[in-house]
Amino acid sequence: MIEAIVDLHIHSKYARACSKDLELPKIAKACEGKGIQIASTGDFTHPLWFKHIESELEEIGTSGLFRLRRNLSPARPSGRSGGLTLSSAEARGASPTKFMLGTEISVVYKHKEKTRRLHLLIYAPSLAAARQFIAALEEKGANLKADGRPIMGIPAKEILKMCLSIDKRMMVIPAHAWTPWFAVFGSKSGYDSLEDCFEELTSEIFAIETGLSSDPTMNRRLSALDRVTLVSNSDAHSLAKLGREANVMQFTNEADIMYDEIRRILKEGDKKKFLYTIEFYPEEGMYHFDGHRDCKVSLSPEQTKKEKGFCPKCKKKLTIGVLYRVGELADRSEKEIPPKFIPHRYIVPLREIIGQCFGVGVASKKVEAEYGRLLKALGSEFYILLHADISKIEAVVTDKNIVLGIKNVRENKVAPTPGYDGVYGVVDVFSGAKYEGPKQSAFL
Repeated sequence: MIEAIVDLHIHSKYARACSKDLELPKIAKACEGKGIQIASTGDFTHPLWFKHIESELEEIGTSGLFRLRRNLSPARPSGRSGGLTLSSAEARGASPTKFMLGTEISVVYKHKEKTRRLHLLIYAPSLAAARQFIAALEEKGANLKADGRPIMGIPAKEILKMCLSIDKRMMVIPAHAWTPWFAVFGSKSGYDSLEDCFEELTSEIFAIETGLSSDPTMNRRLSALDRVTLVSNSDAHSLAKLGREANVMQFTNEADIMYDEIRRILKEGDKKKFLYTIEFYPEEGMYHFDGHRDCKVSLSPEQTKKEKGFCPKCKKKLTIGVLYRVGELADRSEKEIPPKFIPHRYIVPLREIIGQCFGVGVASKKVEAEYGRLLKALGSEFYILLHADISKIEAVVTDKNIVLGIKNVRENKVAPTPGYDGVYGVVDVFSGAKYEGPKQSAFL
């Protein structure tokens, strides 16, 4: 059996507010450091990125998955990736990272007398299908050059219909389903059910992405989602954010790792093959609580109800977060959720743990040096966070409190401060534990 970590929502350097380091060779190398075996290409609708995909990747047999081409090109200047330095040739040489053709699009349209704003994840089983999808969007007038995540006025149901007409194996998955502004259940411009959005084609939506501000337990409070598989992905805008949420799947052998099998696992919610999801603490997401960023006001759903949805400082409308929105649509409590669903595990990224230990930001040289050293000594980030023997970690760290932080996360002994209205939350990994030295949020 082969266990693989799968991250099916990332971006490229052509998407807005995304790192220029997001090129396929560097993504592949960063995935190795993280311990991610399969990643989305992201952004395949962008013409320059699609050319990059065609030039850098080759299909693995007829699997519908891709890898870096093995014929090496001259090395370009080296760059930083996940704490490791690499040249183009080194990154391309023999990377085990597999890619699935995926993209995210933004649809804004009027439906049932309301303006809807949704983000959708689209997956294609072949370059030919991806090309046809691109052509179909262009025929509808979509501007694909402006952004790796293009904005278009095509209804979500029409996008789904378009995909199925091109290749019935194409998948549409609503992205970060609960975020307020651009999501299928978003408080600002979404729907109250999948049926409201996709109507007679709803059965073709067999998975949704939970997003950083919600977790599977929150989603399972809606019995209407019992037939739906919940996936978790990073929505990475930089190499460092790859895998901050992910899926863990099991395959019989290498030949079993293919697009059609991943699709089947998702469609059937196969618990024997879909082992668990890796989750952000939902409080760390930037839309977990309600609030008003300008006034630095963060409120729980109960407090929001007392304020009747308005900021207690400036009296403007609050941005209603994910926890409140789930409560609006839920028809059962957490205690009533049947114990039959795919399980999940929480993580705090290793850089954040190190940053909190040292009292510095996650992008500091001190954090990067320790991160790279631990990966070299022990293996991938996910191996360190989830599986490595604590005594082995203790033997190589420069500060024993890093071990304490990892142990606390594994045992859920953390203290989250919820995010709100676009402000990330903070998960204190040393709360309630003996800690010597400075303690400061890694987000500062």
